[in-house]
Amino acid sequence: MNTLTELTHQLSKEIQDKEGRTRSRTAEEQIRFDYALTKILKDIWSNHFVHPDSECLMKRRSGAYSENAKYRDPHLTYRMAMAAFNGLVNLDMIRITRNGYYDRTTFQGDLTRYKATQRLLERIGKLEGHPAIYIKPNLDDQTIILRNVVEGRKIAIDYEETSFTDQARKNLRTINSCIARHWIDLKIKDEEIIKLQERLLLDDEKQPIDLTKKVLYRIFTNNSFKEGGRFYRGWWQNVPSEYRQFITIDSKRTQEYDFSQLNPNMIYSRHNLELGSEDAYSRVLDGEHRETVKEAFNAMIQSSTSLRGEPEKINLDTVGMTWLELRQAVLDAHKPIQHLFFTGIGNTLQFEDSNMAEGIMLHFAKMDAPALPIHDSFVMHHGYAGELEESMRRTFYDRFKEHIKVKAEIIEEIKPKNDYPIGHPKFWEDNSIEALLEGDKEYSQWQDRDAMWLSNKK
Repeated sequence: MNTLTELTHQLSKEIQDKEGRTRSRTAEEQIRFDYALTKILKDIWSNHFVHPDSECLMKRRSGAYSENAKYRDPHLTYRMAMAAFNGLVNLDMIRITRNGYYDRTTFQGDLTRYKATQRLLERIGKLEGHPAIYIKPNLDDQTIILRNVVEGRKIAIDYEETSFTDQARKNLRTINSCIARHWIDLKIKDEEIIKLQERLLLDDEKQPIDLTKKVLYRIFTNNSFKEGGRFYRGWWQNVPSEYRQFITIDSKRTQEYDFSQLNPNMIYSRHNLELGSEDAYSRVLDGEHRETVKEAFNAMIQSSTSLRGEPEKINLDTVGMTWLELRQAVLDAHKPIQHLFFTGIGNTLQFEDSNMAEGIMLHFAKMDAPALPIHDSFVMHHGYAGELEESMRRTFYDRFKEHIKVKAEIIEEIKPKNDYPIGHPKFWEDNSIEALLEGDKEYSQWQDRDAMWLSNKK
């Protein structure tokens, strides 16, 4: 047994034998059953490469398969999904680790969590290749998502198609198709992979790295296609900043560029105000605690209330002042735009930067060169670094008629292995005899994936 298709067919027959059915499923039922079974096995196979202790999720509520037709998988039905799931349980191929629930009063709930048993893992381990290479991304998925807050929860809601949503979907398909044609990976030592995944498993805001997650989704907020609109769900967006330098595209090193002080620049430019040459965040507290000031600034433009209480994600332990004091310091440093704080303008700014991101990604996608978005920065093959920087500057100017600085992200703690400067393509190369002898061992998993991709590409 070497392929996922073969494993699906064999397990489908084993489940049917175990069920002891008096009659076989109809041809259409069998297709839907095998589709559901394949989907479950894909999740298990992908998770097998994420972390030994990672769990898979399963929707076991019937409404999850019938509500909100715009976002559901049209090929997946509740009856066949449950038949496949329960069939694997009965074969002792998977075990439920935590039952899901749904409270119809509060509309709160959680999905069922499960893991593959050793019996199934032994068979999964015999599959050829890597799931991120052999499982093709679903470019037909609904990638334009509109959210609203209902009963205190952010949920995806239905919407009427317009020329904007149609074009946004076409543009995103072009971008996702470009990404799908290339191999995006993370070149870190084998011993570092498990450590990084365990770190991400404990992070409430990030997911462990799953290389199969290559499709970007554009998510709008507040029931408006003029708020939010950023691009999410690419696996590289979960990579901590200090690891991004190790992202590779088609085996090559990459360079990350980001807009300098993007939100302040957009706010001042939109209102025909001069930001000035002094850093927008460093002008608060005389340059101390810049990152905390930046978090405070962004929280204040995102909030639609006066935000008198300290935001949950801001840590003031080392700042030496209360939240209200920091809040006032930001207001005092930005008097020309004081009236714009606490108005919820942050969501409209996200719409602005998402449109710029779309334009930048489309520009390079038409050149068959993926530009990977991460908040207000982009990661690209290092050979495009100069053109990426210029594209970002030009895009901002075209939209706001103002210039903005674009800077390369460099981790200063990284020590060079040779005499090349940081950012030079050969900076990463360690040509010592020791490195050449040990290199294959230290990066064997990355090299194996790279070899598989090259073989599959042919």
